[in-house]
Amino acid sequence: MLKIAYAPNYCHPLPAGHRFPMEKYELLPGQLLYEGIVSQENFFQPEQIAEKWILKAHSKSYWDKLRSLSLSKSEIRATGFPLSKALVDRETTIVQGSVQAAEFALEFGIGMNIAGGTHHAFTDRGEGFCLLNDIAVTAHYLLDQKLASRVLVVDLDVHQGNGTAEIFQQEPRVFTFSMHGEKNYPHRKEQSDLDLPLVDGIQDEVYLEVLKKNLVDVLEQFQPDFIIYQSGVDILASDKLGRLGLSMQGVKERDYFVLNLAKSQNIPTMCCMGGGYSEDIRIIIDAHTQLYRAAQELFF
Repeated sequence: MLKIAYAPNYCHPLPAGHRFPMEKYELLPGQLLYEGIVSQENFFQPEQIAEKWILKAHSKSYWDKLRSLSLSKSEIRATGFPLSKALVDRETTIVQGSVQAAEFALEFGIGMNIAGGTHHAFTDRGEGFCLLNDIAVTAHYLLDQKLASRVLVVDLDVHQGNGTAEIFQQEPRVFTFSMHGEKNYPHRKEQSDLDLPLVDGIQDEVYLEVLKKNLVDVLEQFQPDFIIYQSGVDILASDKLGRLGLSMQGVKERDYFVLNLAKSQNIPTMCCMGGGYSEDIRIIIDAHTQLYRAAQELFF
């Protein structure tokens, strides 16, 4: 069965006019149910991640500042969210959701999180709407529990997974793969194991050609036994922050390719949603929804 992490606090209240589309975390589960892609039994509600797992990916000094709400004004500004206990509780719940989704992936081949993909959170700081790195915590959890020995992070958000790259820069058991806008945020990129910078306006055919060639090569060379897939939909041409030129069909083909490749090689895969900033929220929801449809069609 497809198991999906979701908790009500994923949709956190933000000031009026905030540019982050927080409502998508409430709308997406509803859309999946409305379309009959899943039923209520597919969802599970995570609690909060234990501190010991947070400290595998983040420094104690940063975590102490975060949980005590003592980040500086500039540190808070870098995250893009007003800091509160409710926000920190949200982040720890999302991280636990990714960890549990990964455990379900080991059982069923795939597991998903309605949120997550917080790849801009570094060892010692948060930025870009990311406070705790659920990808990094999940990878550490899998390795430490001996549930996996080589974890591949496939990050296809339009923005480089800079925090994930920094956290794993000295960890050979985790391979960080990032396809992202060359001229987009973050302006100072980190070094992933494989970075594929993309020109502004790139369209479906060229994008998919680059992805297919490189991801197949990485699988052959690295031989992962677990994949974490950051499936951001901010590569769409309609995205306010994206600068790329992909169609909805292109995003669909991307997701089907990644999941089909993982399924064909029997590599358990955890999917986290990543970013999406199209003006019309319905476009964001449609783009995310088809990933769940692909998971059901390919795995169940």
